[in-house]
Amino acid sequence: MAKIKKGDLVVVISGRDKGKQGRVLEVQVDSRRVVVEGVQRVKKHTKVGQSSRGARTGGIETIEAPIHVSNVMLVDPETKKGTRVGYRTETVERDGRTRSVRVRVAKRSGKDI
Repeated sequence: MAKIKKGDLVVVISGRDKGKQGRVLEVQVDSRRVVVEGVQRVKKHTKVGQSSRGARTGGIETIEAPIHVSNVMLVDPETKKGTRVGYRTETVERDGRTRSVRVRVAKRSGKDI
């Protein structure tokens, strides 16, 4: 189970955007990187072309680049500060069966994420 998932609110703990908060837009599991909204913005030059309606496309656009997952920390839902992630195992009964389910928990406050 991943500690940081798409849609989580995270805070950057190192790098040029240290202290900024944003939502995770994408998680790249193979390279251990995440794309965070409004963080690590870079200019990308795209080739000029034409769309099907004749409008010109391309030029310089600003996009979010991926950053390493170790440089972000999940935001605690209660204190609004960075927190580590722990897990708690719960037994849930569904359709007459008991199953164990892992739940992500904020280490700072102990609340569910």
